[in-house]
Amino acid sequence: MSKVDELFQRLRDDGRKALMPFITAGDPDFETTAAILNGVKAAGADLCEIGVPYSDPIADGPVIQESYQRALDHGFRLDGLFDLPSQVRGADAQLPLVTMASYSIIYRMGLRQYVQRAIDAGYAGAIVPDLLVEEAGPLSKVCSELGFSLVLLVTPTTSRDRQIRIAESSTGFLYFVSVTGITGERAALPETLGENVRWLKQRTDLPICIGFGISGPETAAQLAPVADGLIVGSAVVRRIAAAADRDDAVKRVSQFVGELRTAIDSAPVA
Repeated sequence: MSKVDELFQRLRDDGRKALMPFITAGDPDFETTAAILNGVKAAGADLCEIGVPYSDPIADGPVIQESYQRALDHGFRLDGLFDLPSQVRGADAQLPLVTMASYSIIYRMGLRQYVQRAIDAGYAGAIVPDLLVEEAGPLSKVCSELGFSLVLLVTPTTSRDRQIRIAESSTGFLYFVSVTGITGERAALPETLGENVRWLKQRTDLPICIGFGISGPETAAQLAPVADGLIVGSAVVRRIAAAADRDDAVKRVSQFVGELRTAIDSAPVA
Protein backbone atom coordinates (compact mmCIF):
# COMPACT_ATOMS: atom_id res chain seq x y z
CA MET A 1 0.00 0.00 0.00
CA SER A 2 1.43 3.37 -1.03
CA LYS A 3 1.32 6.57 1.00
CA VAL A 4 -1.46 7.73 -1.32
CA ASP A 5 -3.55 4.65 -0.51
CA GLU A 6 -2.98 5.20 3.21
CA LEU A 7 -3.99 8.85 2.92
CA PHE A 8 -7.28 8.16 1.15
CA GLN A 9 -8.11 5.41 3.61
CA ARG A 10 -7.68 7.88 6.48
CA LEU A 11 -9.74 10.49 4.68
CA ARG A 12 -12.55 8.01 4.04
CA ASP A 13 -12.50 6.92 7.68
CA ASP A 14 -12.76 10.58 8.71
CA GLY A 15 -15.40 11.46 6.11
CA ARG A 16 -13.15 14.10 4.54
CA LYS A 17 -12.27 15.01 0.96
CA ALA A 18 -8.71 15.47 -0.30
CA LEU A 19 -7.38 18.87 -1.29
CA MET A 20 -4.47 18.67 -3.73
CA PRO A 21 -2.78 21.87 -4.90
CA PHE A 22 -0.59 21.74 -8.00
CA ILE A 23 2.78 23.48 -7.78
CA THR A 24 5.42 23.62 -10.50
CA ALA A 25 8.78 22.38 -9.26
CA GLY A 26 11.34 25.18 -9.29
CA ASP A 27 8.92 28.04 -10.07
CA PRO A 28 10.67 30.39 -9.75
CA ASP A 29 13.22 28.36 -7.72
CA PHE A 30 13.28 25.26 -5.54
CA GLU A 31 13.56 27.24 -2.31
CA THR A 32 10.25 28.95 -3.09
CA THR A 33 8.63 25.64 -4.01
CA ALA A 34 9.71 24.11 -0.70
CA ALA A 35 8.48 27.12 1.27
CA ILE A 36 5.08 26.93 -0.45
CA LEU A 37 4.83 23.20 0.27
CA ASN A 38 5.36 23.88 3.95
CA GLY A 39 2.73 26.62 3.79
CA VAL A 40 0.03 24.59 2.03
CA LYS A 41 0.43 21.67 4.44
CA ALA A 42 -0.21 24.00 7.36
CA ALA A 43 -3.18 25.53 5.49
CA GLY A 44 -4.96 22.20 5.03
CA ALA A 45 -3.64 20.50 1.89
CA ASP A 46 -3.68 16.70 2.09
CA LEU A 47 -1.26 15.92 -0.72
CA CYS A 48 0.41 17.92 -3.46
CA GLU A 49 0.94 17.48 -7.18
CA ILE A 50 4.41 18.56 -8.30
CA GLY A 51 4.57 19.57 -11.95
CA VAL A 52 7.79 18.60 -13.73
CA PRO A 53 8.69 21.43 -16.14
CA TYR A 54 8.72 20.37 -19.75
CA SER A 55 9.45 22.41 -22.85
CA ASP A 56 6.53 20.85 -24.76
CA PRO A 57 3.47 21.01 -22.45
CA ILE A 58 0.74 18.45 -23.08
CA ALA A 59 -2.57 19.73 -21.70
CA ASP A 60 -1.39 22.80 -19.83
CA GLY A 61 -2.95 26.21 -20.29
CA PRO A 62 -0.94 29.45 -20.42
CA VAL A 63 -0.65 29.92 -16.65
CA ILE A 64 1.06 26.58 -16.08
CA GLN A 65 3.01 26.80 -19.36
CA GLU A 66 4.49 30.07 -18.18
CA SER A 67 5.39 28.56 -14.81
CA TYR A 68 7.26 25.75 -16.58
CA GLN A 69 9.15 28.31 -18.62
CA ARG A 70 10.06 30.34 -15.52
CA ALA A 71 11.45 27.21 -13.87
CA LEU A 72 13.41 26.22 -16.97
CA ASP A 73 14.76 29.76 -17.33
CA HIS A 74 15.99 29.56 -13.73
CA GLY A 75 17.89 26.36 -14.46
CA PHE A 76 15.46 23.61 -13.47
CA ARG A 77 17.06 20.17 -13.46
CA LEU A 78 15.59 16.79 -12.55
CA ASP A 79 18.11 16.36 -9.76
CA GLY A 80 16.43 19.29 -8.03
CA LEU A 81 13.06 17.54 -8.31
CA PHE A 82 14.40 14.59 -6.36
CA ASP A 83 15.95 16.83 -3.69
CA LEU A 84 12.68 18.72 -3.12
CA PRO A 85 10.81 16.43 -0.65
CA SER A 86 13.68 16.60 1.84
CA GLN A 87 13.10 20.36 2.13
CA VAL A 88 9.59 19.94 3.57
CA ARG A 89 9.91 20.47 7.30
CA GLY A 90 9.88 17.46 9.60
CA ALA A 91 8.08 14.14 9.49
CA ASP A 92 4.91 15.60 10.98
CA ALA A 93 4.85 18.32 8.34
CA GLN A 94 5.44 15.92 5.46
CA LEU A 95 2.57 15.49 3.03
CA PRO A 96 2.41 12.92 0.22
CA LEU A 97 3.80 14.31 -3.02
CA VAL A 98 3.09 12.99 -6.51
CA THR A 99 4.89 14.10 -9.63
CA MET A 100 3.03 15.20 -12.77
CA ALA A 101 5.45 14.17 -15.47
CA SER A 102 5.37 13.47 -19.18
CA TYR A 103 5.93 9.82 -19.97
CA SER A 104 8.83 10.85 -22.20
CA ILE A 105 10.73 12.12 -19.14
CA ILE A 106 10.12 8.88 -17.25
CA TYR A 107 10.93 6.71 -20.28
CA ARG A 108 14.15 8.55 -21.04
CA MET A 109 15.43 8.10 -17.48
CA GLY A 110 14.25 4.49 -17.39
CA LEU A 111 11.00 3.33 -15.82
CA ARG A 112 12.47 1.54 -12.82
CA GLN A 113 15.15 4.17 -12.26
CA TYR A 114 12.61 7.02 -12.25
CA VAL A 115 10.25 5.23 -9.87
CA GLN A 116 13.03 4.12 -7.53
CA ARG A 117 14.60 7.59 -7.43
CA ALA A 118 11.19 9.10 -6.76
CA ILE A 119 10.54 6.66 -3.90
CA ASP A 120 14.00 7.23 -2.44
CA ALA A 121 13.37 10.99 -2.59
CA GLY A 122 10.04 10.67 -0.78
CA TYR A 123 7.46 10.82 -3.58
CA ALA A 124 4.39 8.59 -3.28
CA GLY A 125 3.28 8.37 -6.91
CA ALA A 126 3.21 9.83 -10.38
CA ILE A 127 0.48 11.31 -12.56
CA VAL A 128 1.36 10.60 -16.19
CA PRO A 129 -1.02 12.61 -18.40
CA ASP A 130 0.21 11.37 -21.79
CA LEU A 131 0.48 7.65 -21.01
CA LEU A 132 -2.07 5.67 -23.03
CA VAL A 133 -3.73 2.82 -21.20
CA GLU A 134 -2.63 0.49 -24.02
CA GLU A 135 1.01 1.35 -23.24
CA ALA A 136 0.77 1.56 -19.46
CA GLY A 137 1.63 -2.08 -18.73
CA PRO A 138 5.41 -1.81 -18.24
CA LEU A 139 5.24 1.25 -15.96
CA SER A 140 2.24 -0.17 -14.11
CA LYS A 141 4.23 -3.35 -13.39
CA VAL A 142 7.19 -1.42 -11.99
CA CYS A 143 4.96 0.80 -9.86
CA SER A 144 3.07 -2.21 -8.50
CA GLU A 145 6.28 -4.01 -7.58
CA LEU A 146 7.67 -0.99 -5.75
CA GLY A 147 4.46 0.24 -4.07
CA PHE A 148 4.29 3.48 -6.03
CA SER A 149 0.96 4.93 -7.20
CA LEU A 150 0.42 5.34 -10.94
CA VAL A 151 -2.35 7.82 -11.72
CA LEU A 152 -3.89 8.03 -15.20
CA LEU A 153 -6.43 10.52 -16.54
CA VAL A 154 -10.03 10.19 -17.66
CA THR A 155 -11.40 13.04 -19.80
CA PRO A 156 -14.92 14.09 -20.85
CA THR A 157 -14.34 12.50 -24.26
CA THR A 158 -13.13 9.15 -22.89
CA SER A 159 -15.59 6.40 -23.75
CA ARG A 160 -17.12 4.60 -20.78
CA ASP A 161 -15.53 1.27 -21.66
CA ARG A 162 -12.18 3.00 -21.82
CA GLN A 163 -12.78 4.79 -18.52
CA ILE A 164 -13.10 1.40 -16.83
CA ARG A 165 -9.88 0.17 -18.46
CA ILE A 166 -8.05 3.31 -17.27
CA ALA A 167 -9.39 2.83 -13.76
CA GLU A 168 -8.18 -0.78 -13.78
CA SER A 169 -4.67 0.40 -14.76
CA SER A 170 -4.48 3.18 -12.15
CA THR A 171 -3.55 3.01 -8.49
CA GLY A 172 -3.76 5.56 -5.67
CA PHE A 173 -6.54 7.58 -7.25
CA LEU A 174 -8.04 8.36 -10.63
CA TYR A 175 -7.65 11.83 -12.12
CA PHE A 176 -10.98 12.95 -13.63
CA VAL A 177 -10.54 15.89 -16.00
CA SER A 178 -13.58 18.14 -15.63
CA VAL A 179 -13.54 19.85 -19.03
CA THR A 180 -12.44 19.27 -22.58
CA GLY A 181 -9.31 21.24 -23.39
CA ILE A 182 -6.37 22.59 -21.44
CA THR A 183 -5.86 23.48 -17.80
CA GLY A 184 -7.11 26.82 -16.54
CA GLU A 185 -9.71 28.41 -14.31
CA ARG A 186 -13.31 28.25 -15.52
CA ALA A 187 -16.30 30.39 -14.58
CA ALA A 188 -18.58 27.37 -14.94
CA LEU A 189 -18.14 23.62 -15.25
CA PRO A 190 -20.21 21.16 -17.32
CA GLU A 191 -23.62 20.32 -15.86
CA THR A 192 -22.99 16.64 -16.63
CA LEU A 193 -19.77 16.47 -14.60
CA GLY A 194 -21.36 15.24 -11.37
CA GLU A 195 -23.39 12.61 -13.18
CA ASN A 196 -20.30 11.34 -15.04
CA VAL A 197 -18.22 11.10 -11.86
CA ARG A 198 -21.00 9.27 -10.02
CA TRP A 199 -21.27 6.76 -12.90
CA LEU A 200 -17.57 5.96 -12.67
CA LYS A 201 -17.57 5.77 -8.86
CA GLN A 202 -20.06 2.91 -9.14
CA ARG A 203 -17.54 0.97 -11.24
CA THR A 204 -14.26 1.42 -9.36
CA ASP A 205 -13.10 1.40 -5.77
CA LEU A 206 -10.41 3.96 -6.57
CA PRO A 207 -10.85 7.46 -5.15
CA ILE A 208 -11.76 9.92 -7.91
CA CYS A 209 -10.18 13.36 -7.85
CA ILE A 210 -11.45 16.12 -10.12
CA GLY A 211 -9.01 18.52 -11.74
CA PHE A 212 -8.94 21.27 -14.42
CA GLY A 213 -11.09 24.37 -14.13
CA ILE A 214 -11.43 24.74 -10.34
CA SER A 215 -11.11 28.47 -9.85
CA GLY A 216 -11.85 29.02 -6.18
CA PRO A 217 -13.90 28.14 -3.08
CA GLU A 218 -17.24 28.33 -4.88
CA THR A 219 -16.24 25.76 -7.51
CA ALA A 220 -14.61 23.59 -4.85
CA ALA A 221 -17.78 23.59 -2.74
CA GLN A 222 -19.81 22.67 -5.83
CA LEU A 223 -17.66 19.63 -6.66
CA ALA A 224 -16.73 18.39 -3.19
CA PRO A 225 -19.92 16.34 -2.67
CA VAL A 226 -19.30 14.17 -5.75
CA ALA A 227 -15.50 13.85 -5.64
CA ASP A 228 -13.08 12.11 -3.30
CA GLY A 229 -10.64 14.95 -3.85
CA LEU A 230 -10.05 18.15 -5.77
CA ILE A 231 -6.94 19.20 -7.69
CA VAL A 232 -6.36 22.94 -8.04
CA GLY A 233 -3.61 24.08 -10.38
CA SER A 234 -3.83 27.28 -12.40
CA ALA A 235 -5.47 29.27 -9.60
CA VAL A 236 -2.55 28.35 -7.32
CA VAL A 237 0.18 28.93 -9.91
CA ARG A 238 -1.30 32.31 -10.84
CA ARG A 239 -0.89 33.47 -7.24
CA ILE A 240 2.75 32.42 -7.26
CA ALA A 241 3.34 34.37 -10.47
CA ALA A 242 1.70 37.49 -9.01
CA ALA A 243 3.75 37.44 -5.79
CA ALA A 244 6.34 40.11 -5.07
CA ASP A 245 8.75 37.68 -3.37
CA ARG A 246 8.97 34.26 -1.71
CA ASP A 247 7.21 35.28 1.50
CA ASP A 248 4.41 36.88 -0.49
CA ALA A 249 4.02 33.72 -2.61
CA VAL A 250 3.73 31.56 0.52
CA LYS A 251 1.19 33.96 2.03
CA ARG A 252 -0.96 34.18 -1.11
CA VAL A 253 -1.02 30.45 -1.77
CA SER A 254 -1.52 29.45 1.87
CA GLN A 255 -4.44 31.84 2.27
CA PHE A 256 -6.06 30.51 -0.90
CA VAL A 257 -5.58 26.89 0.14
CA GLY A 258 -7.12 27.71 3.51
CA GLU A 259 -10.17 29.17 1.76
CA LEU A 260 -10.48 26.05 -0.39
CA ARG A 261 -10.18 23.82 2.69
CA THR A 262 -12.99 25.68 4.42
CA ALA A 263 -15.22 25.49 1.36
CA ILE A 264 -14.64 21.75 0.89
CA ASP A 265 -15.22 20.93 4.55
CA SER A 266 -18.38 23.04 4.62
CA ALA A 267 -19.90 21.47 1.52
CA PRO A 268 -22.90 19.17 2.01
CA VAL A 269 -22.32 15.43 1.95
CA ALA A 270 -23.65 13.79 -1.20
